[in-house]
Amino acid sequence: MPFRFWRRMKIGPGTTLNLSKSGGSLSFGPRGAKFTVGPRGKRTTFGIPGTGLFYTSTGSQSVSKTDVPAGAEPATPVVSPESKLTMGFFKRLVTPDDEKALVDGCRELLLGHETKALEHLENAVHLPDAAYLAGFLALKRDRLDQAVELLVTAAGNKSRLGHHFSKYGISALISVRITNEVFAHVGPSLRGVLLLLVEAYQRLDHIREAVACLERLRRLEPGDAVVKLSLAELLMESRDKHRSKRQFEQTCRKVVRLGEGIENDSTVHAALMFYKAQALRELGLLKAARNTLTAALRKRKDRPPELLRAIRYERALIYQQMGKKKRATQELGKIYAEAPDYEDVAERLEFG
Repeated sequence: MPFRFWRRMKIGPGTTLNLSKSGGSLSFGPRGAKFTVGPRGKRTTFGIPGTGLFYTSTGSQSVSKTDVPAGAEPATPVVSPESKLTMGFFKRLVTPDDEKALVDGCRELLLGHETKALEHLENAVHLPDAAYLAGFLALKRDRLDQAVELLVTAAGNKSRLGHHFSKYGISALISVRITNEVFAHVGPSLRGVLLLLVEAYQRLDHIREAVACLERLRRLEPGDAVVKLSLAELLMESRDKHRSKRQFEQTCRKVVRLGEGIENDSTVHAALMFYKAQALRELGLLKAARNTLTAALRKRKDRPPELLRAIRYERALIYQQMGKKKRATQELGKIYAEAPDYEDVAERLEFG
């Protein structure tokens, strides 16, 4: 599932114009409750900001220009999000208990009641969607062993992931940390489950299992830059745990191969170039490492400041190893001017 990029333009209080490859659309309403009019029809979205969980209701008809008169103030629909996820009495009579538990869990999460949501979901974990969402909540609450067990259960029934969410009109997107600067937004799919498992295994310091999950993802999606970045970050962070120099060098060469052919097209690609340069420096290929970082700094627009600092800091280390003290001082000075407490910049500049 590749990243989807779009641009939003705020054109008034609570009104946003969304421009994407599928065409333009308008979103109205306050944060957490939006009504969207676009080429695919009308869509009402409710959610709690920060939870990644939304309820979406889509109109069946296409939208003409007369649906929103020019200059008119669009009205935000007044619909309670919790009522959308509450089954009526008669529907409950014919709904299996496990599906009731899944819907009730989603409803409680939508209301911000995470403990109650997890209690409901734990009664339906044989449904992969419930296991996926319960695994996320367990991970969020730092119940790591439980999170792993639930997510492994969800992955074991990968063909049914998303089935019940779709049945009840629920969109469950979760933000997963890939690096300190990059997050992926994943849904109920094998890709999403494996990325959550990587996070759980990393926190448990089960590096071998985390790497195995990412290698599985690479086999499924060989060109996915997000997966390559996650694997490169994990390998470089764990490189010092190798017992032999040979294993250490093998890890660095693997990271270099992950960054092969990558250009600075996005934040994800720039971060992958950063880890490639780190690996090249560890292998003693200083000029290649410097050139990689220079290319990563050529495009800075929309790049997180923290990532740009990390790239500059790495390039400063390379200049120091190359004996180019003046160039290293210039790089460190730029970082110090923005963030005096970054890493050991002050000490390297002899300000500490």
